[in-house]
Amino acid sequence: MTGIFANPALGGVGVYDYVANAVADYSTSAQVISQLWGIGTTLIWSGLVSVVAYKLVDMVIGLRVSEEEEREGLDTTSHGESAYKY
Repeated sequence: MTGIFANPALGGVGVYDYVANAVADYSTSAQVISQLWGIGTTLIWSGLVSVVAYKLVDMVIGLRVSEEEEREGLDTTSHGESAYKY
């Protein structure tokens, strides 16, 4: 939205637009496209880093406990105590 609100017709970024005579060079569509490019790059980068982190954790310590530990209960197998006395 900054690409739209920074438009000199809507007030721009302040005195700089007029002192530097940058009003004539402003393009709302180019600014919005640049911002969309940045958003896309951020999403792709975050996704790739998340997948790499997920795979590293899966290879190093694993993401799940064994089925036997699940059946017995994680309180007992992981912490050595029971949450409820039944």
